[in-house]
This record gives sequence, C-alpha cells and structure tokens, in this order.
Amino acid sequence: MLKKSKLLSAAVVATAAFMASPSHADTMGTPKISAMSILNGLENPWDMAFAPNGDMFFTEKCKGLSVKTGSGVVNVLGMKGSKGYGTTNGDLFCSGQAGMMGVAVDPNFKKNRRVYVASTSDKYHGSGCKTNFEKCDGNIVMRLTLDKNNNVTDRTDIVKDIQYKPFESDHPFGGPGAHNGNRLRFGPEGYLWATTGDRHRGIVPQSPKLLGGNVLRIDTDGKAHPGNKPPRGFDKRMYTYGHRNVQGIDFRPNDGRAFTAEHGPWQNDEITALVNGGNGGWDPRPNVAGRGDCPDKYCGYMPNQKEGMLPAARAAFMPMSDERFDDLMPPAWNNNGLSQGTGSAAFLKGSNWGYWEGRMAVGIMGIGFGGTPSGMRIDVVDIAKDGQSIKSVIHMPTGLTKRFRGLRLGPDGALYAAVDEGEIYKISASK
Repeated sequence: MLKKSKLLSAAVVATAAFMASPSHADTMGTPKISAMSILNGLENPWDMAFAPNGDMFFTEKCKGLSVKTGSGVVNVLGMKGSKGYGTTNGDLFCSGQAGMMGVAVDPNFKKNRRVYVASTSDKYHGSGCKTNFEKCDGNIVMRLTLDKNNNVTDRTDIVKDIQYKPFESDHPFGGPGAHNGNRLRFGPEGYLWATTGDRHRGIVPQSPKLLGGNVLRIDTDGKAHPGNKPPRGFDKRMYTYGHRNVQGIDFRPNDGRAFTAEHGPWQNDEITALVNGGNGGWDPRPNVAGRGDCPDKYCGYMPNQKEGMLPAARAAFMPMSDERFDDLMPPAWNNNGLSQGTGSAAFLKGSNWGYWEGRMAVGIMGIGFGGTPSGMRIDVVDIAKDGQSIKSVIHMPTGLTKRFRGLRLGPDGALYAAVDEGEIYKISASK
C-alpha cells in the first residue's frame, strides 16, 4: 500500500484564552484553546471520522478517501484519475462543489471494519438523463469493508438514487455541482444519518420522492429507520425534508437530539433542531408564493438574482424557512441576515471544554453576500434546552483565519477541523 508524503506538523499555530462577555457570569470555566496543524499539503479536505484505535479517516473532495494511522497516511479509495490509491473506482468523480465528501465509521468497526462514504458517482446515470431528470442519479452512499491493512475488500452502494439535475446548469449562481449536502454521521441509536442538497433544482426540496434537500435516517443496508415519520406518500428514508444544503449535523450529548447547520442563499445560514417528519421550509420553485419564473427554474436567489438588495428585503422574498408550511421546523439560530458558508458542526464533549461542554461548535467558511470573503471562524453556540432559540454565540479563539469545511470531535476530546486551504487541525481545550 502506497503512503502519501504529506507532512505532519507539531507546531502550535495558535494558543489563546477567551474571556466571556460581561453578560456571562461563569468565566472561570472558560477553556484555553490551542490549534495545531496535523496534516497539510492536502487537496480540499472535506470530512473526518475516527476508528476506535484513533486512526483518522478523511476525504479529499477530488482525490478520495485516506486514513492517518500511527505510522503515516495510507490512501484507501481513489476517484477517477487519482494515483497512488490501493483501490480506484472510475465512476467516482468531482465537479465544482461535488465529489467525495462525507465519511463515517461503523459503530461496530472493530468487528466489521466498515466505513461509509458519500460521493458523486456516474454509475447509475440513465440513458435519458439530459431529458428526464428523474433518471439522473448523482450522489451515492457507499459501504466499504476494509482489511487490517486498510485495503478495500468490498464496496456496496447502499443509497443509489439521490437525485440531482444534470451538471450542465445554466443558473448564474453556484455553478455545476452545487448543493450536495453529503455529510454522514451515526446517531446515538446506531443508525446512519445522511444529508442531501437541493442540487439547484427548484422542485426537489418539497418533493415527496426525490432524495434531495433531505436528512435521511437509514440502517447500514440503506433501508429506512422504522421510526421515520415523513408525510404520507413521502420516501420512508426521509427523516426531514425541505432543506437547501445541510453540511453540518450532530447530536446533542444530553438528549441525543439531532441539530443541523445549513447554508443559506444570500441570507440566513441556519441551525435547526430536527423534528421527525418536519419541513425545513426551503422552497425555491418558480411560480409559487407570488414568484415568477427564474433562471434555470430555480428561485433560490430571489428576488433579483444579483447583488444590491438589503438583507431584510432578500429574506422577506426568499426565506430560508418559509412560514407558509404548517410543518415548518423553525431555526434556533440564523446568521444575522448573512450567508457565510455555515456548514459543519460538532457538539463539544468532555470536561476539558469547561462551560462550553455540551455546546455546538459550528464551522463557518466566510462566504459573504455576493461571494465576498468574511467571517472565517468557528462559533460556539449555546442552544436552549427546547432547541428553539440560542442563549449565546461565542467566536472560538483559534487564531486561525481559514475556511472551516469540516468539524469532528475526536476520541481524545479534541476538535478536528478540515479547512479548504489544505490542512487538518487539532484544536485542543484545557482549563
């Protein structure tokens, strides 16, 4: 098995102690934060997952799946055109925002050595893809079985029918491959949760059958959790629907409740407490709710599809959470009328996090209105017990100004962050 020549750095990038705002009386439990680069020279690292022995699996969007072990980095599964991987699958490809993205390790990994990966694939494209969108399959969820040397011995595609419109999009924003979701996490009950994006297709998020703009809850064979309660006539794999582009999902430690972090259009990135069968309220269809037609039949950037509108005007016309829907799940938080690429999330666990323990860390890539970079950071969000509001938001003092693409709490209690600049950081907390 070939190993990558990526450098491991032990240099501390930033160490900082945070003093809470005067509105917080409990400053004695505020942790000290340090950030250290543990992998660099990567190409768009996207997600991470940990084996019981601490080995870290990670994806690179246009290259593939690898694992960092105690002795180095091993390339596990490569995409079309990738070199140096033990296994390469030619149906896996990247385009724009799409590629190999989410990764999750089976709770019974010690026994079954299974890893789950979400990726773009052309394996299931129908011959009528360009004329009949329902025959287009793009994002899939794979179950991989590895031997003790991390070679792939079996690949089984457990979700094959996540719909998208063809990549040849005429929409002026987002570009080909936009809005995939593709974050994978195992919930506390042992089922796999998979997020999907709306793929810049207006009818998808509110569709009962198309697996886009959803949060799926499935078993390790891809079958629906028997407790899912989508509306009558909807695909049983849907836990929630009506989403735009969920790229952050995690489970609150004290009650196991699922929360998502989601990209907004020009406004209102959101954090939402999921309700079984609930509606995220995203509805970019043309010719509904007073809208006319829109470029590429997708009204996700209304009203005028370009810069210049004040946030309040944009939100009023094209809401992220449309109150027309009776089954709407109201967000606990929105990003002060901004869209900055809020797209990864991990709850903080362990006494090392002080009074931040139990709060949600949210990675923000800093895409401002109109694509202007701003606000690259990690926020620590204190969510109310009922999940309907927040108590506070604190900027984690990492000392880093990076596009935080993926967050994952490690078995050592540290927070691991993948950044678009090609690194993975270990962010440690101490009292």
